[in-house]
Amino acid sequence: MKKRFYIISFLLLWTSLLFAGDIKLTASVSKSQVGVGEQFEIDFTINGTGTRFTPPDFSAFQLISGPNESTSVTVINGSSAISTTYSYTLSATKEGIFTVTAAAIVVNGHTLISNPLKIKVQGQAPAPQKPQPQAAAPEDNASVNTKDLAKSLFIKADVSKTKVYTGEQITVRYKLYTRVDLIANQLDKAPDLNGFWSQDVVSKNPNAVWSAETYNGARYSVAVIKQTILFPQRSGDLTIDPLAMTFLVRMKLPPRKFLINPYGNFQDIKYQVKSSPVTIHAAAVPLASKPADFSGAVGSFSVYTDVDKKELKANETMNYTFEIKGSGNLNLINAPRITPPADFEKYDPKTTDRITVDSNGMSGSRQYNYLLIPRHQGNYTLDPAKFTYFDPAAKRYITLRANTFNIKVNKGDVQVNVPVFNSADQQDIKMLGNDIRYIKTSSLDLYKGGSGFYNSPLYDVLLLLGPLSFAGAFFYLRWKTSYNSDLVLVKNRKAGKIAAKHLADADQELAAGNKVAFFDAVAKGLYGYLSDKLNIPVADLNKENIADRLKAKSVSDPVIQQLNDTMDSCEMARFAPVSGISQRQVFENAKNIINEIEDKL
Repeated sequence: MKKRFYIISFLLLWTSLLFAGDIKLTASVSKSQVGVGEQFEIDFTINGTGTRFTPPDFSAFQLISGPNESTSVTVINGSSAISTTYSYTLSATKEGIFTVTAAAIVVNGHTLISNPLKIKVQGQAPAPQKPQPQAAAPEDNASVNTKDLAKSLFIKADVSKTKVYTGEQITVRYKLYTRVDLIANQLDKAPDLNGFWSQDVVSKNPNAVWSAETYNGARYSVAVIKQTILFPQRSGDLTIDPLAMTFLVRMKLPPRKFLINPYGNFQDIKYQVKSSPVTIHAAAVPLASKPADFSGAVGSFSVYTDVDKKELKANETMNYTFEIKGSGNLNLINAPRITPPADFEKYDPKTTDRITVDSNGMSGSRQYNYLLIPRHQGNYTLDPAKFTYFDPAAKRYITLRANTFNIKVNKGDVQVNVPVFNSADQQDIKMLGNDIRYIKTSSLDLYKGGSGFYNSPLYDVLLLLGPLSFAGAFFYLRWKTSYNSDLVLVKNRKAGKIAAKHLADADQELAAGNKVAFFDAVAKGLYGYLSDKLNIPVADLNKENIADRLKAKSVSDPVIQQLNDTMDSCEMARFAPVSGISQRQVFENAKNIINEIEDKL
């Protein structure tokens, strides 16, 4: 067992190093030779994402500011890439040649280090020079007026509702308003959505769609740059943090005093824009009238049930379909609990989603297919399964009952050898086989009782085997019923298997190159595993509750931090297909997190 563990660990380490090989941490300095008292900047840039950044020793210099962390997303020929930069502003205090040691950052469990830098400090800092005029703005031109640029370029976050119930879906649209020419843009910071389950609306058109709109009496060109469907996961005031972007704006300069340029004078400047935070007031669903089978479904739904057979033989299979249709938090709905007759074996359902996420919200259907096997002949009734959801428009719980099905189970096929008699002639019977023996009239072949099988020890053992088997089956059935009576413990035991199934789906999506489906499968696997393992209802499933439960069970802080980083990577990947996030790294981190929690609990 230990040998196998070491082999698997070696293979995982080798795989993580292979996939982390194209990610580098690079150090750069604005000036390699400075004077005493002169300021300079050192940047540490990673072309991807990492955790636990450790800066080098700056004791030979005076630290002016830092670390100043910035994240940028660039798009080249339709391919996106993310990079993170940690910047420090330093000042030289004495002459000499100094070495800035390597910085470090953790990527996929492996520590990357940067290249060292040498700084030469000689003489005094040069006197500051008077800034030279810009080529695009000669001395006889006035400077660019950016005071009113905030009124000409801004981002506004529009939400469909600000007062909702937990689990109720809302739509947030980030709209860009502009009256100036935009040359380029980059995402600085995606909005933090703590307390929400989010699903981004993926547009089929890669280009922004512009329209004209009047806002506060002014005419703007408007484009929706991001749409997200949100589901509050806890009650209280939840904040949608700002979306920050940097734009390259082309500003027109005033005309020259003496010589007018017929084509106009322009200057390109960088300008950062971010939306205002939005507060969502989330109320908890009513507790007084909450049904026992309510599992967190919020929206407007209908159910459809069917069976593929109403008459079959014992030990044959049949399919029972339970489908939920409507709009709401479909991807957070758990499988309904069905109770077939005791003579039926039931297997875990297969889930099929046909869910659409667009500007109107999340809608579609989720179908559960149960495999049932009757074991005995008879007439049975499949009792109607129930599905309860909360309708925020009606402000009440609604319970839907499925159809009742009558199932007729006929006797199953059993292979038996039945002799056929054509006549009383013994020779004819003899030709049928050796399983028929004739009555012997001679006593020569008779033997004394006890000298053969009858009354032998083997005979007595086989005679007792029947009652003992019955008793063993009876006690096993009682133990199995008691073992599965606690649904919390049953979900806890099955959490690992269900998570492994989601991770297997994620592995298939990874092999097929479906990035969005891959990250969605990993997120489902982690959240579903933690919900079952820690007994957290879906409505209360968020990072804070998960961290509190794990700490209460003495799970180490590094594992909790790795879990948060992996969840953040999944959410970031659903926002934009960022090439800097290693899918294999996220997949391996998810497996390692589940293994760590399983070992601890």
